[in-house]
Amino acid sequence: MLPLIRNDYWTFRVFEFPRAQKWVLNAVFLVAAIISFPSDAYFSFGFILLLVANQLYLSYQIYPYLPFAKKQIESVSLNAQPNIKLLIANVFQDNRDWEKLANTVAREQADVVLLVETNKWWKDKCLDAFGNDYKYQVLEQRENTYGMLLFSKLELKSTQIHYFIKDDLPSIETSIVLDNRLIKLYAIHPEPPVPSENPESTARDAEILLVGERTNADQVPTIVAGDLNDVAWSYTTELFLKVSGLLDPRRGRGFFSSFHAKHSLARWPLDHVFCSGHFRLQKMKRMENIGSDHFPILLQLHLAKTDNDKEELEVTEEDKELSNEKIENGKN
Repeated sequence: MLPLIRNDYWTFRVFEFPRAQKWVLNAVFLVAAIISFPSDAYFSFGFILLLVANQLYLSYQIYPYLPFAKKQIESVSLNAQPNIKLLIANVFQDNRDWEKLANTVAREQADVVLLVETNKWWKDKCLDAFGNDYKYQVLEQRENTYGMLLFSKLELKSTQIHYFIKDDLPSIETSIVLDNRLIKLYAIHPEPPVPSENPESTARDAEILLVGERTNADQVPTIVAGDLNDVAWSYTTELFLKVSGLLDPRRGRGFFSSFHAKHSLARWPLDHVFCSGHFRLQKMKRMENIGSDHFPILLQLHLAKTDNDKEELEVTEEDKELSNEKIENGKN
């Protein structure tokens, strides 16, 4: 019940993360209750009824990410052109297995590589390992775990560095030239709602929604990528999708849980790539461990020649007010 309470404090928001885990635990409790409780007790019947209701509710929440659910982005052949391949990874700043990342980059030959939690040590290693292969670079290293490196084989134009909420949390806005068309790319890495970083999700939500409002005005092929420190099904992400008009390629394909790489029972999707309806999905894959607490995510998208093709999500006045309120609270 806690995630249903619209409070930004971490004790409410953190329980949005383990959705699949809650489904499994509830199923275990339900079976145990049916086996163990006396059948003639009103309490037993009521408790089992609550567990059944909760199981159905959690199933409803999980369903959009199952392989047989409706896809938000249609699939096309790997041969479809033009396409763009993106590799995104939170490298974990203290991780020193840089060769694992370098091997992944060399093998996949992505057009665009986005790396977060990158300091000067990681910048130097990446430049030495594959910097020559990527002519266009945005190097915003930081020592506070919020550094960001962007490497691209495709031309970048009109690149800007934003500090939407805090002066030491950079975000990247740039345009990628693909087949004489411009693709707007936003790369972000907001703070997580945890006691060691920020006990409230206010700043994270504000940054996500600020980007969402900017993308809605572009009306051009758009991609938002990065470690959002939020799960795909949170009410903030749902609001972001409405405000931005972007789509989630995971819908109808799977969770693609990227965190925590070292704890298989506590794993959920924190690393995201959202895109506009101009794209069709060719490939999406969670890559092997690179020594970080996050798995990299690989995505290949076909830029269709048709106009924006997507299911319109209704944005109500309540949605707009909530988004604006969260943004103002985050700025303050």
